[in-house]
Amino acid sequence: MPAEPSSDTITRILERNARVEADKAWETSKTRRAIIAFSTYLCAVLFLHLINAPNPFLNAVVPSGAYLLSTLALPFAKQRWLQARKTKA
Repeated sequence: MPAEPSSDTITRILERNARVEADKAWETSKTRRAIIAFSTYLCAVLFLHLINAPNPFLNAVVPSGAYLLSTLALPFAKQRWLQARKTKA
């Protein structure tokens, strides 16, 4: 017969679940996406400026925009992948 989990064990599990939920919320947050897109833009501007590329501020929009588009497509792709996986099981 399995032993009952102690209150300490339950507390640790609940704390871990709270951390996991917070990490998941951060990973899917619009704030995180905006920070990464802006950082990508700044790095691209710096790089394009260093190599003397024309219009670095305008051309840096391309990688940032591509990142944002990819994050918008991910939920759709994940949903389709999960559905395909469910039908195989």
